[in-house]
Amino acid sequence: MRVLIVKLGSIGDIVHTLPALAALRAGLPQAEISWVAERSSSEILKDNPILDRLIEVDTKALRRGLMSGETLRAPRQQLRRLRASAFDVALDFQGLIKSASIARLSGARRVFGYARAGLREPASTVFLSKRIAIPPHTHVIRKALLLLQGALGISAPPELSFPIGVTREAEAEAERASEGTGGNYAILNPGGGWPTKLWNAEKFGGLSDLLWTEYGMRSLVTYGPGEEELAERVAASSESGKAIPVRLSLKGFYSLAKRARVYVGGDTGPTHIAVAAGAPIVGLFGPTEWWRNGSPYSADICVERNDIDCRVDCHRRACSKWICMDIDVGRVFEAVARRLQIVESSVSLTQPFAESGRRASSSDSMR
Repeated sequence: MRVLIVKLGSIGDIVHTLPALAALRAGLPQAEISWVAERSSSEILKDNPILDRLIEVDTKALRRGLMSGETLRAPRQQLRRLRASAFDVALDFQGLIKSASIARLSGARRVFGYARAGLREPASTVFLSKRIAIPPHTHVIRKALLLLQGALGISAPPELSFPIGVTREAEAEAERASEGTGGNYAILNPGGGWPTKLWNAEKFGGLSDLLWTEYGMRSLVTYGPGEEELAERVAASSESGKAIPVRLSLKGFYSLAKRARVYVGGDTGPTHIAVAAGAPIVGLFGPTEWWRNGSPYSADICVERNDIDCRVDCHRRACSKWICMDIDVGRVFEAVARRLQIVESSVSLTQPFAESGRRASSSDSMR
């Protein structure tokens, strides 16, 4: 069987779909599995040990060519790559018009996706052969696994697996970034795609001082393209001088997170990669939902504000109040201390979506 996974981006979206890829390979070990992703988000999928083919696309160029009718070279090449295999099945894990149309353009005989209630763009159902209903308030990782089960009858495994191919270069990159820490380091990630998801850079600096004072722990302040100034602000706010900005590739970051004592960050790609790496997580969530996008593991902790009248998972990228991420340093440090205690008690991360994990944003949140 030839199967096409359609999950274009962002990076976090792709990471959330990796357990479905692992379950698909386990359920159909002889299948030929391809994945189509945006070129800008595809790095984490390269050299994947269980993926047969990665198809990188630029959907903006593809839409431009299809809508204008022009015989542009780039769109033609992308369509040829999509149709290079006679796919039996395409699985649209994205739920957008563009992802469903790409699944249909692939020539797959059957295209599976979510039922209307589970779609970000319900109009995409016109491209689907079959729609899989998903219960409300379902974590995005479990949502993908339920689509796989409904489409191909492959049940979710008891443990989550995030297959990521890591090169020696990525391992060496992580070793250089953590040099001098003796392995005693936290990762602080102040960046995020939306301004409303960001915790104050100066507070990250204050947190790094507490980590140094109480645990002798250095803080590696990770940043991506366009975030260097933000990371430097964190470093400048650290009175101890133990907050060290570092920039790595995605796989270098994954290797660094695998060895971290704790990770602190908001709802952003690096946080999801850190979850995949098995790092102990303290998530800082404001306009988006921990129950949907956060760690699926009950041992990890969400810090959010529930003492405000507008805490309704608003998904706003701009806000006149700007208070849901106004969280005291002391509360975040307390969550980190609790997460480190859980590590010391050897609580297993292997039971995802446990009842206690689903209540992480209430019973385990710092209010």
